[in-house]
Amino acid sequence: MISLRSRITATAITLAVLLASPTTALAAPGPGTRPDTTPAAHAATGPSLEVPRPTGPYATGRDTLHLTDRSRPDPWVPAAGARQLMVSVHYPARPGSGTTTAPYMTTDEARLMLAARGLEDVVPATTVSATLTHARLAARPAPGRFPLVVLSPGFGTPRTTLTGLAEDLASRGYVVATVDHAYESTGTTFPGGRLLTCAACEQTATTGIAAVATGRAKDLSFVLDRLTGRHPAWRHAHMIDPGRIGMAGHSIGGNATASTMAVDHRVRAGVDMDGTFFDPVPAGGLGGRPFLMLGTASDHRPGGEDESWDEGWARLDGWKRWLTVTDSGHFTFTDVPSLGGQLGIVDPEAPLSGERSMRITRDYVAAFFDLHLRGTPQPLLDGPTPDNPEVGFQH
Repeated sequence: MISLRSRITATAITLAVLLASPTTALAAPGPGTRPDTTPAAHAATGPSLEVPRPTGPYATGRDTLHLTDRSRPDPWVPAAGARQLMVSVHYPARPGSGTTTAPYMTTDEARLMLAARGLEDVVPATTVSATLTHARLAARPAPGRFPLVVLSPGFGTPRTTLTGLAEDLASRGYVVATVDHAYESTGTTFPGGRLLTCAACEQTATTGIAAVATGRAKDLSFVLDRLTGRHPAWRHAHMIDPGRIGMAGHSIGGNATASTMAVDHRVRAGVDMDGTFFDPVPAGGLGGRPFLMLGTASDHRPGGEDESWDEGWARLDGWKRWLTVTDSGHFTFTDVPSLGGQLGIVDPEAPLSGERSMRITRDYVAAFFDLHLRGTPQPLLDGPTPDNPEVGFQH
């Protein structure tokens, strides 16, 4: 099984190649200064980056929620009090409505993400934080009720790295809630200018990485409570059809998807994007619910280095697919290859282009949810296709 340490090392190498640029990073704030929590849309230096345009028929809006679960303390920093989450909600919107384009991330969030990978002197934080998105703030919701998909990012990775997938799903007619779990990313900005860093990264050596997945299962069930309960936290919650809920995640977020399904039967379908099952799929399966495993051909082929996928596959007891992508890397299923490709850089360890990485991720994840949350037949999931030669169907 792939160790967490080797995953982090591989991640640093991959990001260094993908984001290499001759520009100079900005200096970090001095001691005692407040973090810069404003979007850097008008302060960018270096190349201009853009999340690929969504492919669906809907315009998209985005709201941000700060949720607090007062029933339990934070598992990583108990002294901080109740467990807190930040959630980006993308949704189908009326065309032409809304104000400004939603920001990608704050400058300090970008700075910490780059510094954690040793890239603070390679890429300006403002280049990343000023990445252009396509959702608009204060957009009026499209009429109708839509399925809900919850997304959980990789360990140590901000939720914003799943923006390309979230925007695309929203444009195809889904409400999408992407969750930052407090103290589990390099840096997440909370109300009041608080910038919480990855306390969990230092503690998993003793608690075990499986604790991240099981803890996130509690987080994600709480998010469902707050989005679909009697007194929802989101102003447009009437858009959500609570009978059609799916979940997907990258890396440990993919493991957390299975962990959530094991304890919360509201989730009807799940996707693991290149995530090791540190918390194993239950021996009795997931109650016959459908599950998609989408990962790298190098590590996640049958009999490959990540043995947890062979075990997980055997335990899944409903509709299931095991897909591998050739020439892909661990971050293929996020925004990273697309943004790196715009800088003209290709990772020799994962040469699949940013354009193909984003298209494959969007198309197969959307096809899975269209089939299982909407009941729309999806030939794309029946077997290999000439238009997607990189995607292998495993058994």
